[in-house]
Amino acid sequence: MKFDMHCHTKEGSIDGHSTIEETIELLKEKGYNGMLITDHNSYGAYRYWKKNIKGIKHTDFVVLKGIEYDTIDCGHILVILPHGVHVPLLEMRGLPVSILIEIVHYFGGILGPAHPCGEKYLSIANTKHGKKFEEIISKFDFVEGFNACESELSNHKARALAAKYNKPCFGGSDSHRADCVGLGYTEIDAEIKDETDLIAAIHDEVTVKAEGFYYTKTTKQKIGKLNNVLVYSFWFYNKGLALLKKRKRDLELLRTNYGQWQNKLS
Repeated sequence: MKFDMHCHTKEGSIDGHSTIEETIELLKEKGYNGMLITDHNSYGAYRYWKKNIKGIKHTDFVVLKGIEYDTIDCGHILVILPHGVHVPLLEMRGLPVSILIEIVHYFGGILGPAHPCGEKYLSIANTKHGKKFEEIISKFDFVEGFNACESELSNHKARALAAKYNKPCFGGSDSHRADCVGLGYTEIDAEIKDETDLIAAIHDEVTVKAEGFYYTKTTKQKIGKLNNVLVYSFWFYNKGLALLKKRKRDLELLRTNYGQWQNKLS
């Protein structure tokens, strides 16, 4: 089965320009069997899909619920939980990656770094804590080995990282606009009907192939050297929102099963 495993939408990302239905239609035209929604810290698009589209239209297409979580210390991490499992904490950015890994695995999910060798602060290999990620990377379940919005060098390093730690590679477009949708893909040698099937396939070490084509109209390509301004702006934005979410995040950690991680954050 062929999936675009990194898709942003208008319903879930403030910088998304394509609706989830537009994304589905474009992917179906290109012969895809499904997609993974990976909006930043939001399940908004999946909720929209579930309420307005699922079971009504596009019944021959698999929509998987995922999220691109913004950690406080190691950039962006793609997270997939089992079907029907809802963890409100994942819509509250700012957890350290070590705690995120524990929580996702506790609930039976899988996770891996998005564009791991990309921009500073956004990508684990280029973060202060991520540079010492020998023990961190071994705890991930996959690595994003092809991202259509990254450079060839960035993807080459990501694949080398996956090979070093014997992790399967996911591929995705990282699409925010229609002309990027479907440029990156993941082929999985298994029947995938929902998130639980995907998680089982990864645990069973089925054959997974990540490939694609490069998107040449990204913001960082358009602004060139000014990209550093964008990167540092993101750092302030992420830190600021993480601080604003701290109290709500801590209260959620104290609830039921989350309490066991509270002391590690103290």
